Amino acid sequence: MAEDLSGLKQRGWGETLRRDNWWVIPAVVFSVLSAFIVYATWAAFQNEHFEYQNYLSPFYSPVLWGNSHHSWFAAEQPGFWPAWLPFSPALLILPFPAGFRMTCYYYRGAYYKAFWADPPSCAVGEPRKGYLGENSLPLILQNVHRYFLYFALLFIGFLSYDACCGFFFDNDGDGHFTDFGVGVGTLVLCLNVFLLGGYTFGCHSLRHLVGGHLDKFSSSPTRSKCYDCVSCLNRKHMVWAWCSLVWVAFSDIYIRLCSMGIWTDYHISFT
Repeated sequence: MAEDLSGLKQRGWGETLRRDNWWVIPAVVFSVLSAFIVYATWAAFQNEHFEYQNYLSPFYSPVLWGNSHHSWFAAEQPGFWPAWLPFSPALLILPFPAGFRMTCYYYRGAYYKAFWADPPSCAVGEPRKGYLGENSLPLILQNVHRYFLYFALLFIGFLSYDACCGFFFDNDGDGHFTDFGVGVGTLVLCLNVFLLGGYTFGCHSLRHLVGGHLDKFSSSPTRSKCYDCVSCLNRKHMVWAWCSLVWVAFSDIYIRLCSMGIWTDYHISFT
């Protein structure tokens, strides 16, 4: 016989029987994500100090237009750019990795709790009575995550190229980066690719893409191995997500401070 729950009172916002410090994790998530959004937005509009030697900030990669030796096109800004908006190469780039993270399955659960209190935590009252879920606007737009995945994979290629460029230095000051070596910035950029790769290649959508349509893995050993690799990374998806977020911001900070002359990039040349 079903239990009658009609007489139970709905919890108000923040009401709970929990005795632990349930609010700590949402508070940390709110603080870290807010700090990252503020810094990334500020850095994107600077349009300076985003490169040092052959290092390029991941916030600006690839530089399609701009005053940089990394720039793909000669013009400093595209012709379609509105005159009232200050141009920065990062403004053409950041929407894609930002969209990938914002629609990520893990981050959804994290910022729904931290920013919308939906709910603040398990068994804690929330500030609304209705629930529409992700089958209605605006949250149904989260389904574009699978398409942002393709851009994220492409950006891993761009950042890998940038990390390889970080092994070459212009020690003579002639504008030619021909001296092979390893610098602190080289290691920063390589670790950035490693962490972003772990986060991207452990994506739930990629896991479904490589093995979600198979009924029997024995019929496709290659896809089975790919599925196992993605699943292995996916088990630590939260760890990859936070480590890569913090490190991509630090990569920009490191290059920015070196470009400003505040930090010194120590490197060893082998040629």
